[in-house]
Amino acid sequence: MRIEITLPSLGDDDDAVTGGTITEWYAAPGPLAEGDDLIELTTDKAAFVLPAPCSGALVEHRVQVGDKVKVGDVICVIDVEQGA
Repeated sequence: MRIEITLPSLGDDDDAVTGGTITEWYAAPGPLAEGDDLIELTTDKAAFVLPAPCSGALVEHRVQVGDKVKVGDVICVIDVEQGA
């Protein structure tokens, strides 16, 4: 089963990050374990490294370095039936 991974909300209510720019992909297509570094997102205030939310195989990047993304945008697809 393939799952579309979306950009999660980062931070608390008033300080929540609503989006940013993808500055680096740490994961290439292939096996991926839950918690592996996935992407680096940079905002005007900070940089965040987002971990993979589940294990499986990264099958598709939906955004590229330099793309601006918002919370809820699909950033990649993971096939959870393929072992990490």
